[in-house]
Amino acid sequence: MPPLFSISLAQWSLHRMIFAGELHPLDFPRFAKDTFGTDAVEFVNRCFKDHFADDDLSYLPELKQRCDDHGVKPLLYMIDRQGDLGDPAESQRIRAVNNHRKWLEAVSYLGGHAIRVNARSEGTREEQAKLAADGLRRLCEYAEPFGLSVLVENHGGPSSDGAWLAGVMGAVDHPCCGTLPDFGNFCLDWNRREDPAAWYDKYRGVEELMPFARAVSAKSGTFTPDGDERTIDYGRMLRIVLDAGFRGHIGIEFEGDETGERDGVRRTLRLLERWRDALAPEYDAEEVRG
Repeated sequence: MPPLFSISLAQWSLHRMIFAGELHPLDFPRFAKDTFGTDAVEFVNRCFKDHFADDDLSYLPELKQRCDDHGVKPLLYMIDRQGDLGDPAESQRIRAVNNHRKWLEAVSYLGGHAIRVNARSEGTREEQAKLAADGLRRLCEYAEPFGLSVLVENHGGPSSDGAWLAGVMGAVDHPCCGTLPDFGNFCLDWNRREDPAAWYDKYRGVEELMPFARAVSAKSGTFTPDGDERTIDYGRMLRIVLDAGFRGHIGIEFEGDETGERDGVRRTLRLLERWRDALAPEYDAEEVRG
């Protein structure tokens, strides 16, 4: 019987080590496999910025070789700071789409299935939804021949409103467009992050985004002495994911500062494994999607 879901590791979980020069981004696949036993990874373009210029992807053959050497599967590339796909100016939206194209080519070369993008825009909620849908559809039209997905994460602003982002998915209406729900990124205004009113209900948000999900990000930050995440009920969250029929990879994305990154990843891994085992009797693991 296959497991309910597989577990991958997002490179961002180790970004402090990478930015401090303690871990070279090209060594991430080996480190993930040797340290955590992880055989699937998610890359982040920002983790390469201190070693390679943004338009320099000459490292891809080496990265692919290292993945192959260590039996690690590259799943997706998380892309930031390439322009706003929902920019109000059409010329800037097109520029942002073009900036993302090279990352589709990169993940296709590596053998992954998707890039993760943002739906950042300006204006009213309705205007932003229309603009973001336009940019996303343009990018999806380029992704289609590659057989790749363009996944939008709840990543602040309106995108952290599950209903808003689900509406954008409907407006894009393209088979290559989907979501990457993150368990924790439901702050509507990071400048007011200490205000509870600035946060969207995380469980409702994940439930709204799961019908479009082709990857899932298990955010973690702090833990109880019993090993549970302090702010996220993993049992409740994983039931939402599984009830949607998702059986793909759930990626660890540790982002805490009360413990080291190695320890944080290990704790998140144990938490996911514990709940996977506990929930297995409740679900039919043969119905695969994702």
